[in-house]
Amino acid sequence: GYVRDRIRMYGWVGGDDPSGIADAIQAQLDVGLTAVKMNAAGATGRLGTVAEIDGVLERVAAARGVLGPDRDVAVDFHGRFTLANARRIAPLLEPLRPLFLEEPVVPENSHLIGQLAQATSIPIATGERLYSRQDFLPVLQAGVAVAQPDLSHAGGISEVRRIAAMAEVYDVQLAPHCPLGPIALAACLQVGFATPNFLIQEQSIGIHYNRGAEVLDYVIDTAPLQFVNGNIERLSGPGLGIDVDESAVRAADVRGHSWRTPSWRHSDGSLAEW
Repeated sequence: GYVRDRIRMYGWVGGDDPSGIADAIQAQLDVGLTAVKMNAAGATGRLGTVAEIDGVLERVAAARGVLGPDRDVAVDFHGRFTLANARRIAPLLEPLRPLFLEEPVVPENSHLIGQLAQATSIPIATGERLYSRQDFLPVLQAGVAVAQPDLSHAGGISEVRRIAAMAEVYDVQLAPHCPLGPIALAACLQVGFATPNFLIQEQSIGIHYNRGAEVLDYVIDTAPLQFVNGNIERLSGPGLGIDVDESAVRAADVRGHSWRTPSWRHSDGSLAEW
């Protein structure tokens, strides 16, 4: 059964390129959100230059300047930092009070995340590239504060509920990864309404890379997924609580897509984490 009536939502505002951060945040505030997530760095050297570190601080400070003290910014590192670099940067970000630092190191190095958790007061989040309770157990034991399974990759509602229950034992909050479509979002919301240790929900309504395939284009009635004071109210319809527009889905299948993960390289030609 449900344990809450509404779920706080956040939107993504870029940050790879620092220009336009303020406008992107304001756009999210204008639709009623009270929290955003941003990238704070592009391709970053293995230990980072002074300029790269200062760039991270400047981006997050710019976000805090727009948001003020009553709204939140989460910072996504996309696994772009080494442990040593993350340990240098995290304490410097503490005065800006991020909601959490997401995926500071690549998931292959998740066994090291406890060292970062001990080095900063900022909550550490990870999990979009972990796929089972077995994957999550070591990071929960290491001291991560926010677990971020993706329901589309980590076994759906059933397995993520098990991950959430295990996380609750470690006093870890749940914030599922979901820059995806309306079915995935509705599934995340249903988990959130029934999970005591649920923190906040990611969503990609209106995000730039959905042009021509907006999340709400695939539902007949958009009202259940509208923001109310930064939240989505508990879904009351049957099933997942949304009515999928199957004709829109079929049309999208005919169109196909051309998305490819960007490929970044460091100045020496070696591959960089995107």
